[in-house]
Amino acid sequence: MQIILREDVSSLGKAGDLVKVANGYARNYLIPRKIAVEASPKNLKALEHEKLLIEHKKRRGRRESESLKEKIESISCTIGVKVGEDDKLYGAVTSMDIEEGLKREGVEIDRRKIELEEPIRTLGVYTVPIKITPETQAKLKVWVVKD
Repeated sequence: MQIILREDVSSLGKAGDLVKVANGYARNYLIPRKIAVEASPKNLKALEHEKLLIEHKKRRGRRESESLKEKIESISCTIGVKVGEDDKLYGAVTSMDIEEGLKREGVEIDRRKIELEEPIRTLGVYTVPIKITPETQAKLKVWVVKD
């Protein structure tokens, strides 16, 4: 039986693929769980239209992520911290602090996208990677200075 996958299935293919499977597998498992639909002429036309919409959405998302990347790389985030003797920080600069610094600059980024390997514990200038999308990564310049 020919079916069109609506979701990625590791053993069969990716969403939108036209694959041939056993009748029982399609009727008893894939179609009732809405993982796939039967490959009728109507469904094939709908698949082509859906592929166009998905491609358009991907292109728009790429443009938006590139503009956000340029905006992030054009700014530098300054974070003031309290320090003790020998310029040692009381605590550390974390991704939450960087997120707040970006908000002050007018950029909204979820802190889980800030890929800080470990908290910053000394004064200085750091380059912090920010993962906007799986294929787009921006580099933010962070200045940690005395408050």
